[in-house]
Amino acid sequence: MIYTPAPEDARLPPVRINLLSDTQTQPSAAMREAMARAPVGDEQIGADPTVNALCARVADLLGKEAAVFMASGTICNIAATLAHCRAGDEILAHETSHVVSLEGCTHAALGGFQIHPLAGTAGQFSADTLRAALHRPDRHQARQSLVCVEQTTNLGGGTVWRTSALGDIAALASANGLATHMDGARLMNASVASSVSPRQIASGWDSVWIDFSKGLGAPLGAVLAGSNDFIDQVWLWKQRLGGSLRQAGICAAACLYALDHNVDRLADDHANARLLAAGLSQIGGVTAEPPETNLVYFDISDVALSNQEFVDAMRADGVLISILGGRLRACTHLDVTTAMIQEALEVIRNVVERDTAARIGRRAQV
Repeated sequence: MIYTPAPEDARLPPVRINLLSDTQTQPSAAMREAMARAPVGDEQIGADPTVNALCARVADLLGKEAAVFMASGTICNIAATLAHCRAGDEILAHETSHVVSLEGCTHAALGGFQIHPLAGTAGQFSADTLRAALHRPDRHQARQSLVCVEQTTNLGGGTVWRTSALGDIAALASANGLATHMDGARLMNASVASSVSPRQIASGWDSVWIDFSKGLGAPLGAVLAGSNDFIDQVWLWKQRLGGSLRQAGICAAACLYALDHNVDRLADDHANARLLAAGLSQIGGVTAEPPETNLVYFDISDVALSNQEFVDAMRADGVLISILGGRLRACTHLDVTTAMIQEALEVIRNVVERDTAARIGRRAQV
C-alpha cells in the first residue's frame, strides 16, 4: 500500500515540512539560472550540447562507454529491460524492488517479461539466493535473461549494497549468460554514505542509471549508461516510447548543476535522517529503523492510530510523511533543515501524546 496525503488542500494548513520524498525538492535560484543560460539544440538528433555534455559526464562517472538522457528513472528501467530482454523472458529482482512493486507491472504490459522475485532482508538478496533461483535452459521455463538490483533499496529501508555483494552477483549472472542492470535511483546517496565512487559501485554491471530529481534536487531527469551497443538499443526504445526530446538542455543543465553542487551535501541529508531516527526512538510507542542514507522507516504499532490516521494527523499539523510497504516513511532532502527535523519530532511527539491522552480519557469514562 502506498498512501500519500494531498500536499495542497484548502481545508488544511500550509505544508511547513515536506518529508514525503526527495522528489519534492525545489530547484534553487542558482539552478534555475543555470537552466535559463543553457545552450540548447535538438536532443533527438544529438544536437543539444548541454544534453551531450551531461551524458558524456555521467558515462565517465559510471565507467561506461555511452549514456542517454531520460525524463525519469522509471523510463530508464523500462527502456533498459526492453533492450536487454525479449518477450517471454524472466527478470530476477528483489521482491520489494521498484521494478516489482512500483512500476505498474509495465515490464509485463510492454515487454511481456515475468519477474522472479527474490527474497532477502533490507531489500537485498545474496548471490546464494540468486544461484538457487537460476535454472538451466529449458523449453518448459522462461529464458532467464536479466538480474536487477536497486541502489539504494527503497522499500528495503534505503540500505546500501556493498560492492563485494554487487561483484559476486554480477559475476554469477555473467557466468550464467545473464545481463545485469542497476536501478541507481539513489546511487549517489549510496556513494556518499559508503565513500565508494559511483564507478566502483557500477563496475561489472552492464547498465546503470542515476536519478537527478531526488536528492540531487533537479526538477526532472535521469541518465542511463552502458555499452555503445546497449545505448543504441535503448535509443530505439526511447523513440518507440515517445521519450525523445527537443531542447532538453534546459533540463540537462539542472542535472549538471546538481553534479557540481548537490552531491557532497547528501551527507547532510543522511545526518538529518539519523537525527530523526534517534529522536523517534525516544518517543514512546514509536520504533525507528537506523537509517544508512536518507530514508527513515518507522512503526507506531504501540500507538492506537492506524498509519493513515497518523499521516493525516501529521498533515493537519503541516508535516508530510508517507506510507510505503505498510510502513511509515520520512525522507530527508536538501529542502529539509536540521531545525525542521526537530520541529517534525515535536509534531510526532504531540500526535502520539494526544492519542495517549485520548486513550486514558476513554478508559476513565468506562
